[in-house]
Amino acid sequence: MNILGSTPVRNAGILVPFLFIAFQFASGQSKDSAQAISVSGFVDAYYSKNIAAPASRTNKLRNFDIPENQINLSLAEIVLQKKASPIGFRADIDYGTANDVVQGIAPYGTVPYSTLTNIQQAFLTAVIPVGEGLTADVGKFVTHMGYEVIESKDNWNYSRSLLFAWAIPYFHTGLRLTYPFSDKFTAALHVVNGWNSVIDNNAEKSLGLALSYSPTGSTSLILNVMDGFEQPTAVDVGKKKVFDVIVTQQVTDAFTLTLNADYGDESLLGGLAIWRGAAVYGRYAFNPKSAFAVRAEILDDPQGYATGLGVPQLDVKEVTATYEYKFADALLVRGEGRYDFSNAPVFDKKTNVNTETGQMTFLVGIVAMF
Repeated sequence: MNILGSTPVRNAGILVPFLFIAFQFASGQSKDSAQAISVSGFVDAYYSKNIAAPASRTNKLRNFDIPENQINLSLAEIVLQKKASPIGFRADIDYGTANDVVQGIAPYGTVPYSTLTNIQQAFLTAVIPVGEGLTADVGKFVTHMGYEVIESKDNWNYSRSLLFAWAIPYFHTGLRLTYPFSDKFTAALHVVNGWNSVIDNNAEKSLGLALSYSPTGSTSLILNVMDGFEQPTAVDVGKKKVFDVIVTQQVTDAFTLTLNADYGDESLLGGLAIWRGAAVYGRYAFNPKSAFAVRAEILDDPQGYATGLGVPQLDVKEVTATYEYKFADALLVRGEGRYDFSNAPVFDKKTNVNTETGQMTFLVGIVAMF
C-alpha cells in the first residue's frame, strides 16, 4: 500500500517539466558569467526500526523519521541559485515526507498524507553598497533558529533533535537583512509574517535577530531571537518569543563540541506556556570519509504545549549515536541508534498506544548528492 496516497504522484508530474526546464537553463549558462545559475541537490532515504514494534507504526516525538519499519523517501531536493552581483536568487524545491512535516501538511498515518507545497524556500537577494555590503533577502527562507537544519546531510546525526522538532520554527516569509560588522561579528534582522507561515494569521509582524561572533578561529557564539504575535487575535494573548544559543568549540582538527540551548514562551488564555531545553553534541572525524557523533538532550515542556501532548510537567530526553561513512563525495551512509525516554508514558508498544516511557530505535540513512 502506498502510504503517501496518489496526490504526490500528480504533484511530481507538475514539478518534472519545471525542473527539466530549470536544469536546461542552468546548464546552458556560462560558468564564467555573472548570470550563471548553479544547480545542486540530493536524494535522502532511510529505514527505521523501533524495537517495541509500536501499534501506531510510528516513532513518537520525532519529526522527520516518523514512519517505523518502512523504507521511506525522506527528502529529494534541487537547489537553483544565482549569486547576488548585485542581484541574485535561491530556490529550494523539495519532495518527500520530511517536506510534508515542514510545510505542516498532515501527520503521518492520516489521509491524505501528501506533498502539496514543494518550495522549501525561494527568495530574491540584493547586495546594497553600504559599508561592507548590506545583504537583503526577500521571500520565503528557512529559519535562523537552532543548530540543526532540515537537510540531514548537513547535520552530525541523521535524526533531528527534540529542540529542532518542537522548540523552534522551520521557516519564515518576509525580509532578512544581514551585515558583517567585521570578520568576527555578523548580525541579521528579520521582519517576517510569523512562524511557519507564508500568509500571516494576524496583522502583526514578528521580529527575529541573529548575532554571530567568532572570537577565535576555533570558537563561535550565536544568539538567535524570535518575538511576535502568533495567534489569530493579537490583542491580549498570542505573544511568543524564543531565545536560542549555540556555542561551538573546535577542540582539535578531528574533535568538535557544540552546545545548543533554547527557552521559549507564549501567552495564552490559560496563562503562560513555557518550554526550554538543551542539547550537547560531540563529533570525532576519524578521517575525511568516516566520523562518529553523539547527541544528548533534554526538553522540558511543563504544560505539554510545545510537543502538543498536553501532558503536565513533561520532561523528554534522548541520546543518539551516529556513525557515518562516505563511500564517495556524493554518497553518504549513516547508521544510528537512539533512545528516547520520558517521565510520562508518551511512547508506544506493540499492542497499546502511549503506555511506555521509552523507545529504542535503529536507523540506516543513505544520501546521494550531486
